[in-house]
Formats: sequence, C-alpha cells, structure tokens
Amino acid sequence: MNAGLNPEIRLKKIIKPKKLKSFLQKALPLLPEGSVLCVYIDGTPIFCAQPVRHSFEETILSPVKNPAGDNLCLGAFILNRGNLSEPELQHIKSVLEFTSFSIANYIESETARRLIGEETLSKYRELALLHRSIVELNNSLRLKDVITALTNECKTSALPAEMGAVYLPEEEGFRIFDSFGNFSAEESQTLVECSLFKDVISSLRGEIINDVAKDRRCQNKLSANIRSMLIMPIPSPNVCEGVLVLTSCGTNVFNAAHLKHVSTLSSVAGISISNAYNFESIRVMMDALLKALAEAIDARDPFTAGHSDRVAHLAVSFARQISQDDAKFGNIDFSDEQLREIFYSGILHDIGKIGIKEEVLTKKTRLPKSMVDVIGMRLKLFGIHHMHEWEDDYKRIKQINSSLSPDQEDLDFVNNISDVKFKVNGSTIHMLQPTERECLTVRRGNLTSEERMEIERHPAESRRILEHIPFQDDLSQLLTIIGQHHERLDGSGYPEGLCADDILIQSRILAIVDIYDAITQERHYKPATPKERALKILSLEAAEGKLDHDLVNLFIDNISDIETGAESIDIDRPVSTRFCKISRNHMN
Repeated sequence: MNAGLNPEIRLKKIIKPKKLKSFLQKALPLLPEGSVLCVYIDGTPIFCAQPVRHSFEETILSPVKNPAGDNLCLGAFILNRGNLSEPELQHIKSVLEFTSFSIANYIESETARRLIGEETLSKYRELALLHRSIVELNNSLRLKDVITALTNECKTSALPAEMGAVYLPEEEGFRIFDSFGNFSAEESQTLVECSLFKDVISSLRGEIINDVAKDRRCQNKLSANIRSMLIMPIPSPNVCEGVLVLTSCGTNVFNAAHLKHVSTLSSVAGISISNAYNFESIRVMMDALLKALAEAIDARDPFTAGHSDRVAHLAVSFARQISQDDAKFGNIDFSDEQLREIFYSGILHDIGKIGIKEEVLTKKTRLPKSMVDVIGMRLKLFGIHHMHEWEDDYKRIKQINSSLSPDQEDLDFVNNISDVKFKVNGSTIHMLQPTERECLTVRRGNLTSEERMEIERHPAESRRILEHIPFQDDLSQLLTIIGQHHERLDGSGYPEGLCADDILIQSRILAIVDIYDAITQERHYKPATPKERALKILSLEAAEGKLDHDLVNLFIDNISDIETGAESIDIDRPVSTRFCKISRNHMN
C-alpha cells in the first residue's frame, strides 16, 4: 500500500522505532551470543538492534503480519550458523516466530487504537459540526437566513469547494436560491437538466464525482470550470427540500469525509428549511387574517376605504426615512421585523371601529336629514300660526347642520330658537328638542360629547378585538402601537391620556401619518384639505406639544420622498419561494 514511500517511513507508519527496539532487546538474550536482530522490508534491513554487515542469505527470517500489507519480516543473523544443531535452529526459529507474533499483535492493537481514536475524533468533529450548524441554521426562521447560513458554512469550512449553490423546488422546477463563487445562471440550469441531478433527488443520497467529464450522466454539458462535484439532497421527513451542489475546477478534490460533512449539514438544513416554510405558511395565513380584518373596516365605512392601507404604507416609508436620518435619529434603525409590525399596526389601527355604532361612525351631519325635516315642519307650523317668515330660519338650520365649525352667532341662533315654544290645538310644541339642540351647538365637528366618547373608545376596542390573536414574536408590540395611536405627548390624547415618555415612537409615527391622511382625504362630512394646509396643521399640533416636534419636522421636510416611498412598499405581500414540495413518494 505504501510501496512508493521510503522503506524507513513505511516502517514508522507501522510501528514506532522505540517500541520495536524494545521487542528486539527482549528477544536478543534468547538467541546465541553474537546474534543480531533486524527488521526487513522487501528483503532490505531497515532497523537493527546494532550495526552489522551480513548478507540476506545468512539471515533466518520470520514474517510479521501487518495491516499495511507490507512485506515485513523479523530476521536473525547467527554467527557460525553451520555449527548449530537442529534443535538449536528450531529454538531460534521459535524465538523469532514468537517475537514476530508479539510485534504483529502490538501492531494490530495499535492500529485498532488509532482507528478508535480517529473514529472518536471524527465523531467529535461531526458533533461539533452538528452543534455549530444547528446554532447557525436555526438562528432564524426566515428562509433567506437559513440558506445563507448553509452557503456560508460551505464557503468558510474546510470543504475544498470553489463554487457552490443551493437549489430549491419551485413550480417550474429547481432554481438556484443562493450561491457562492462564479456559478453562472446558464450553467446552473444545465446542471438541473442532467440525469445526475435527478438521480440524487430520487435516491436521496449524495454523490461525489471526481472527474465530471467521465460521468455519462452529465453528457459533457458542464464547462471546464466544473471538474469535480459533490451533490447532496437536502431532506426533511417527508420531502426533498432542495439540493446542495459544491464544485471545483480540479479533479479528485472531494472524498468520503467531505461527503459525510455535507450530509450532516444537509440533514440539519433540511429541518431548518422545513421549519422556515412552516413559519412562512403561518405568516401567510396570519397576513390573510389581518387583511380580512382590515377589509372589514372598509366594509363598515366605504367612504374611508383605503385609509388604513395608506396609513400603513406611509408609516413604513416614514419609518425608513427616520432610520436614514443620523442627525436627529442616529440611535434609531428599524429592522425588517419592526417595519412589518409598523405596517400591520397601520393596517389594523382602526379595527376597533367595527364595534362602534354605525350611525356614529358614518355620521355626515350634526343631525340626520329626517330630523332636520321635522324641525323645518315645526318652523313652518310656527310661521303659519304666528304669521312669521320661517324659510330663512330653516335654511340657516340646514347650513349649521352641515357646518364643521359654526361661528358664535350661529350657536346663539340655535340657543335662541331652542327656547321657543308654541301651542297648537292645546298641545305645547318645542321648536328644538334638547338632543337636537345639543347636536346643533357642537362647536367643532359633528359629534356630541357622548358620540365623541363612543369614537374615542375605538383604540381600546381594537386591543380587545386583537388580543385573542396569538401574534408572532415579531408583532409583540402591535397591540401597544395600535392602542397608543391617538395618544398625544401633552397627555390630551385618548384612551389613556398618556404623556411623552410613555408613548412608543412607532405610535408617534402612526399618529402623524394618521392625521395627515385623514385631513388630506375627502370624507363624508368634509372636503379634502390641501397638502400645504395639512402640513401646517401638523406643525401647529407639534408647536402645541401634542405631536413629536422632531418627527413632524422630518415628515414635513421629506413629505415628497415619503409619499413616493409609500407607493413602493410591498411588505404586505409576503412571497414564499416554494410553490411546491417534492414528496419522497413522487420523486421520479
């Protein structure tokens, strides 16, 4: 096996000289005086107990069995051999045979010990690799992170690969998901079309091809950049999750140890990839559920449909702008998970309005038309009985009813006519009922204090509706962000009246974009406010201490970029690269 090596090196690979010398020294006293013991390989004396000059023919030899299969012998040179009797010669041969047997036993036990040591070391390395790969490959449930960890391990470990790629199954076949080295797209597709690729998938066993040009399954389709290849399926309990391919431009590069190493990596990667797909399936289902809830809001009030979606996109775009600003917000850098959380906070921030009375939620005017018509009838009846012009009063009531901010004269007018009472056929009629007066004298907006309280409970109602959903860890603050989006830094917000230090920055972001979108969009009770006016309103709110001053300034200064960025946000459309799984029962 080691015929090409120097004989002395070959002997040292079989047994250490020090130990061999010990055997020879113990055997020498059993031989006639003047005898010399030597060890021979292929008839050449390699190791002697002492220097001697003699011919091979004068030596009595006894073979030494060894795992290397070398022609190893123990020889004894005997002075005056011709004068020895037959019993004396037999004794010498017995000593040599016993010593050879002892040396052979020692060599065998040492070989076994080495093998056990090597196997133990191999198992240790395998366990170390397993431990390291489990930590690295299971560090994330995102498919991209898992595959990147796998390719990095292949690239940075002791594997002699110059190029590598991970293929994942898609609807139209296997495609590269990640790679390292100069792995061209054309060559990657050529490899998929080779029968070798299909054989590995169908057998679920890895292979080493140390001279690709001689493998018929490749049909000389691969370039000269690929001379050696290690190809390994990435299995999980029920499917082939993908295929790992490592290549080199040299021949005879990979060996069985590399195959075992990669097999261990692939086994761990298969479970991690399967977990990533399962996690993404849950995420897709959760996304669908959250979108369904958001659509339920639009169904309640079609006039405001799209508000939550716009707020979500603006909030993420604004958050990205904050992450890029090192002057005021150098310590803030929103992660992908935090951006996704902000997005869904925007999508669901008004979900609590599902629980708000429809007549309050969709209230267009201070009083419904039917009630205003009844007031008009009273005014007409009063005018007929008292010979009083009533049409102008009726027009003024209708104008006040649709006004968002009536002036004091209008409010005084309502209060005055509310005091008017008259009798018809003995019955006393009040020109305005107390509830009608309350609605018409609201100073701003069209909601009474009770109706305002009804609306203001929607953040708490949102939390109540959503708290039963087992959100993933990356959405752990979603309920808090939603619950705080109407809080104000000066404590004037709702539902809890929180102050600055208690309000998350995500909630402050949501508050700004919520106000901006609400006042720049047409509603059933008001026209759209021009952008410049809307930004001025935000600035005034910040000056009064209600909104975060630095955030508002950044929003105003970058409004064009924020709105442009909002149009390209696709965080609401998670896409899995896997469209199909290849079952082990259907791999042919």
